[in-house]
Amino acid sequence: MEIVILAVVIALVAIGLVSGLVVGSRRKKQLPPSAPPSAPTITAPPAEPHVGEEAETPRDEPRRTIEEVGLPEAQATAAPEAEAPIVTEPVPPVEIPEPTAGRLVRLRARLSRSQNTLGKGLLTLLSREHLDEETWEEVEDTLLTADVGVAPTQELVERLRERVKVLGTRTPEELRGLLREELLQLIGTDADRAVRTDGGMEVPGVVMVVGVNGTGKTTTTGKLARVLVADGRSVVLGAADTFRAAAADQLQTWGERVGARTVRGPEGGDPASIAFDAVKEGIQEGADVVLIDTAGRLHTKAGLMDELGKVKRVVEKHGPLDEVLLVLDATTGQNGLVQARVFAEVVDITGIVLTKLDGTAKGGIVVAVQRELGVPVKLVGLGEGADDLAPFEPEAFVDALIGD
Repeated sequence: MEIVILAVVIALVAIGLVSGLVVGSRRKKQLPPSAPPSAPTITAPPAEPHVGEEAETPRDEPRRTIEEVGLPEAQATAAPEAEAPIVTEPVPPVEIPEPTAGRLVRLRARLSRSQNTLGKGLLTLLSREHLDEETWEEVEDTLLTADVGVAPTQELVERLRERVKVLGTRTPEELRGLLREELLQLIGTDADRAVRTDGGMEVPGVVMVVGVNGTGKTTTTGKLARVLVADGRSVVLGAADTFRAAAADQLQTWGERVGARTVRGPEGGDPASIAFDAVKEGIQEGADVVLIDTAGRLHTKAGLMDELGKVKRVVEKHGPLDEVLLVLDATTGQNGLVQARVFAEVVDITGIVLTKLDGTAKGGIVVAVQRELGVPVKLVGLGEGADDLAPFEPEAFVDALIGD
């Protein structure tokens, strides 16, 4: 029995020795063969938390609620930028236009400076002691140079020759009175020069402004709005010139200065549609007058002139047009008559607006264009100021021509 127990003990000791040799050989194989024996061994931190005796002593930390714990998404998101404050531009105050009554009289000095060539030139010639054929030819040349026109010039010269012959002795006062009478007769004092804006009971007065680009058409439309507002009328503007860049902006600026609303559309849009909407808005608002600024392309392009006729036809679906004003540049002289003829063939011109009359000595264009179209000059522009558009008054105009 003792022998058996001894054998078991010997066997267990042998097994233990063998196990130690195996484990030791395995540990040697895990070392890198190239590592020098003196190199320190660096141990990586355990992949799992220590447990048991190797566990770290717990530290007391205050507990945080879920609201206090920041989420990764919230920490990564940048704080939104503060919105810039909205700056509102102050609305410009509505201007009170200068009254229209007597505007041309107040602008007489400005007009007379540019027209002295005609008036003083004629008075100087007629004051000669002997009025021979050569003098009368100079009178005729003076009138033609001022763009009075051939036929009106011949009529005026014939009447002057006859009256001077009867008059005999001629004092400066008599000559001035004689010339004033003849010029007034040539221009005409009986024509109705008021801009018609009465409209109907439920339809506002509708005024269409036409003319070639460069004559000051859009500016004239804006100034005409000031004239009407000064006379106590409410106005709606129609920006039907959709081809010229910034034409609608320009017209709207004029309207805002006097409190007039502007109906406009996209650039390059249908002018007839905008004109139609402008009249429609004028009816809904109960406005007194609707002013329509049309495209003023070159008069030599028939297609564009046909479009102008379309605008007129579409507007007349609301009611008849009260006025069709043709804007002409007084400095263009006889070329303005060519423009007038073409526009008159497309729309029925009812009145003429002469711009830049203060910038030319050719005041005779007033006579020539009236003879050409058979319609009166109703408004004249005498400067760049907002209130430099004046109703045309023949007496004040002639007085500016011949001076005091």
